[in-house]
Amino acid sequence: MHNATHTQRTLDLLQQQGMLRTSDLDAIGAPRVVLTRLCATGRLERVGRGLYRLPGNPASEHEALATIAVKVPQAVFCLLTALQFHELTTQLPREVWIAMPRGSHTPRIDYPPVKMVQMADDTYTAGIEEHERDGIKLHVYSAAKTVADCFKHRNRIGLDVALEALKDAWSSRKASADELWRYAKACRVANVMRPYLETIAHE
Repeated sequence: MHNATHTQRTLDLLQQQGMLRTSDLDAIGAPRVVLTRLCATGRLERVGRGLYRLPGNPASEHEALATIAVKVPQAVFCLLTALQFHELTTQLPREVWIAMPRGSHTPRIDYPPVKMVQMADDTYTAGIEEHERDGIKLHVYSAAKTVADCFKHRNRIGLDVALEALKDAWSSRKASADELWRYAKACRVANVMRPYLETIAHE
């Protein structure tokens, strides 16, 4: 197959996916040098090691998440990053928080900086939602699961952040009392959350 066809197939794939990994070229049988050439002629932009997008694509606020989702398919966005995604916090996390199954290694990513939390299988798989942004599927914990996670990891992120998240999730109706209670039990923080849940339920 000649170069022009490789180039076209690569650009078509990029158009479909929004972002491209070097390894995606194997699926279409294109050599890696196609990426180098496309970058050199300005038809492609490198956004990280082995990750490319079309130039002029506006860098969305979810680009950092998309970068991680492509490189680490197992990653589920959690804690401060999930709060930010659900618009439940005023915090602007410097790192992207991801959950991985217990026993996982921290992914080696140059950018963006990543904070990894390991979770046992049942808590890792609970409450995962799939959202599509910029053509990339992002796995994010639901608002209720994220609030429970914040209480579980309150020593790392602060109890004030967990309380703010709980109040915001409740007042914006992004999480019901039943959902919050279910995940509080799943994350084994029911006793910690009970007094706060009772307080907001009576406000």
